[in-house]
Order: sequence, then structure tokens, then C-alpha cells
Amino acid sequence: MAKILYVRVSTKEQETERQEELAKQYSIDKIFIDKQSGKNTDRPQFKAMMNYLREGDTLYVESISRLSRSIRDLLKTVDELNAKGVVFKSAKESIDTSTPQGKFMLSIFGALAELEREQMLQRQAEGIAIAKAQGKYQGRQPIKINRNKFESVCADWRAGKITAVQAQRKLSVTASTFYRRVKEWGL
Repeated sequence: MAKILYVRVSTKEQETERQEELAKQYSIDKIFIDKQSGKNTDRPQFKAMMNYLREGDTLYVESISRLSRSIRDLLKTVDELNAKGVVFKSAKESIDTSTPQGKFMLSIFGALAELEREQMLQRQAEGIAIAKAQGKYQGRQPIKINRNKFESVCADWRAGKITAVQAQRKLSVTASTFYRRVKEWGL
């Protein structure tokens, strides 16, 4: 019966110490730390943690938003934890899934975490729209490619003299940029 702590921050620059303080409070046996967005569960330490957890273990998080920002992913994760016989506890929201009230509160707080993320994305989009209207935001600038060189390399690619990957390397562009320009320029 191990006590596991999962810690997540959204960027590599953010610190984890505040969340790691829970390790002392709950006598944690093992800590898993991710430094990336919680928009989905495709996180290396999250996956390692889920594989590590066994029946009788307890998983602690500082807040449910550290586990997931999506209600669908959160509830799916909690279902997986329940199926394994793992108890989930969130310090901030005082959630304990070993009780019916804890399970109910989890779904409410999970929905709030998802709402918070959606509102953040909406505010970001609104800010970009205002900045664009004011001429302050241009978006990502298109990659400048010499059209004559592109057409020459593309002709070699179409003739089978070089592969698409070789063409992309010669032009110093990604696959998506290469194929987008081929389509835009009708090559």
C-alpha cells in the first residue's frame, strides 16, 4: 500500500516545490512529476504513474487540475484508478474517492477545472482578435521560400530524382510546409 504523489506544472520554467510539499505532509513513498499541459493524458510521468499504481495504493495530488484539465480525462482516470483499487485524494478540494461524497465532489470540481481551461482559451482568442484589429498581432509569419529554388527542387522530386524528405532537407522546410506550398503553388 504505497502513497503516490503526482505533480504537474504547465511549463518547464514553472517550479514544483509547492506541490512537492505534500510529500512531507502525507509521508509519500514515490513522486511522479510532469512539466507540461494537462489538456490530455499524453504525459510521460502520468503514464508511468498509472502503470506503477497497484491495488491498495493512494494517489495524492495538490489539486484535481494537476491531474487533468478535461472532465472526460479526469473521470476516465478516476475510473481506471477505481478499477485498480486505488484511492484518489486531492488536497486542495478535500476530495477522497473512497467515499460517495468524494466521488460526487470530484465530478463537480472536474467540470470547474475544464470550464476554467475553456475560459482561458476563450480569453486568449479574444485578446488575439483585439490585437489583430488594432494591428498589433500579425500571427505567425509565413516561411519565406525562394520560389525558383522550390520549383527546381520540386521538379526533381516529381521526376523521382530525390525523395520528398530529401527535397524538404534541401529547402530547409518541414513536411507540412513543403506539401502546403506544393498545393498552394500547384506543383
